[in-house]
Amino acid sequence: MAKPMILVIDDEKNIREGLRNALKMEGFDVIASEDGLDGIEKLKVIGADAVILDLKMPRLSGLEFLKEAQAIQNEAPIIILTGHGAVDEAVEAMKRGAYDFLSKPVNIDKLVLLLKRAMDEKWRKVRQDQLEEMVDERYQFKNVIGNSPAFQKVIEKIKQVAPTDASVLLTGESGTGKEVVANSIHANSRRAKGPLIKVHCAALPETLLESELFGHERGAFTGAVARKRGRFELADGGTIFLDEIGEISQSVQVKLLRVLQEQEFERVGGEETLKVNIRIITATNRNLKKLASEGNFREDLFYRLNIVNLHLPPLRERREDIPLFCENFIYHFSQKHDKKVKNIQPKALRLLESYNWPGNVRELQNLMENLVVLSSGETITEEMLPDYVTLSDGKERAVIESGMTLGEIEKKAILSTLDFTKGNKSKAARILNIGRKTLLRKLEEYGE
Repeated sequence: MAKPMILVIDDEKNIREGLRNALKMEGFDVIASEDGLDGIEKLKVIGADAVILDLKMPRLSGLEFLKEAQAIQNEAPIIILTGHGAVDEAVEAMKRGAYDFLSKPVNIDKLVLLLKRAMDEKWRKVRQDQLEEMVDERYQFKNVIGNSPAFQKVIEKIKQVAPTDASVLLTGESGTGKEVVANSIHANSRRAKGPLIKVHCAALPETLLESELFGHERGAFTGAVARKRGRFELADGGTIFLDEIGEISQSVQVKLLRVLQEQEFERVGGEETLKVNIRIITATNRNLKKLASEGNFREDLFYRLNIVNLHLPPLRERREDIPLFCENFIYHFSQKHDKKVKNIQPKALRLLESYNWPGNVRELQNLMENLVVLSSGETITEEMLPDYVTLSDGKERAVIESGMTLGEIEKKAILSTLDFTKGNKSKAARILNIGRKTLLRKLEEYGE
């Protein structure tokens, strides 16, 4: 692995040579310049991972060097060396883009720590810029990540539907990224500057859900001590995202149908008709068409919601995307938890790619955060992975076969996850990213 290259610029030979020798002993490669003008030329031709810069120099001062370095779009962090009484100039240099400053005489240990921290932050920024470029340009939409054939079809549909006002129904197993896709559709729509209001329909009982969606007037029911604006009212001019739409009651379905048809409603307990201009995106892990045929979901509402259907494939059908997810999560959670994790061991990655992921992307995200938090080094290794990923017990979980229906796959995922949690339903629901009530209802349907 190449050693980091440090450019030292100081017109005092003793300081310049002293820093060169000390930094070489610390494992750096060092080039030196006696003034700012020569330093700029070396930066253009040779480059550097970091710069140590004196402020007071002939031909080109430290502040002038900063300006020139920015003009050539140099991204190497610059650490200022300042003499006694020149702190104000050092602070000014930081305002102009310097990373930090140290006073002379230089404490080498402090300088080395500062260099490592500065270069580490630079590496993280460069890597994040690369990831954002891949997401924004190669994958078209920020945070909608995937290069697998299965997900490329989804991305193409997102690109087509986002600029329109068509209602979108997102389907797929729990944890496949339906909310992320909803965010992307809104962000790339004509309503991007308007609000994006989200409602988790399964998280609220029927009475509270109606009030949450449509608002209520003072005195409409016990506890309604003041008028409340509903989510549809708050979403006016923007988009509303209704997650787990398959869980809403028949009475709420009727009101929702009216909003879709007429773009109007009344608050609970109110008489005033409110007009709104909104786009509706809904999501479910249930088969709404089947529910409608069984009389458990309004057929006319289903067709209104299902103008465009985007089905998100489970992670096991897009394993090619797992390395990109891992890289993205490692960067994000290292930043969030102030950790130094940078990569994942190839063998560990292969194990993650071979696991069936009943909880899909959400399960992978939770695992990667756990691994980053508990890591003490820069690399996630095979030994750090939990037993259920490495299949140390020899059991293959949730085997998916060609020709299986979505319901059969869902059942396999739920029962496999329950097996993994040793029957702990709350834990299984968290892994699957569904409500405990939804899990219990599913188990009752399965006769478990």
